[in-house]
Amino acid sequence: MGTEIRTFTSLKDITEFVATQTSQYKALFEDYSQWLGSVLRDAESKHKGEEWFQKSAALQKTLKSQAKKPAETDKSKKGGKGGKGAQEETTWIQTGDVAISFTEQGQTEILFEAIEKIKAKIQEYEKFKGTVQQLTRLGLGQTVNYIVYLEEDVPKKIVLKQKANVKGDDAFKFMTELSVPAYFSIPATT
Repeated sequence: MGTEIRTFTSLKDITEFVATQTSQYKALFEDYSQWLGSVLRDAESKHKGEEWFQKSAALQKTLKSQAKKPAETDKSKKGGKGGKGAQEETTWIQTGDVAISFTEQGQTEILFEAIEKIKAKIQEYEKFKGTVQQLTRLGLGQTVNYIVYLEEDVPKKIVLKQKANVKGDDAFKFMTELSVPAYFSIPATT
């Protein structure tokens, strides 16, 4: 989706949204990790001695061990990604704004890149979940609307806007004014 602004009427709604998004990203992370493992197993017989394959296999093992430790992922990923820079030139052909590869190495690179970005989004959602918990402790409850700015599908900012209780009171008054019993009589004409 990219950049978006969403309004939530309660912290419960935000919590449900965060839980849903986090579980979707975790499922996607798991799917891509399995896909990567399958690609690496298939490529093992052909490319076992090649440097890119050995690095990819090592990174995939690191991914599996860090799936339970989200905080450490960024450090290992940045180290692994730095080694791919020189290789990227040999496996990718630039056509306009799009890079094209015909190799298994290219496929593993895009899988690693996607997994890395998904993992970062999961971590951002976990941090945002902590922020929502802090707001819950403040006891704002149902008195405010929560306008959330999402950038690259990740919450970045929240605006707390007081709900317009006046409109609710006006609607109630309007209804009570209409419900007042009235006496209607037709005057006699002579």
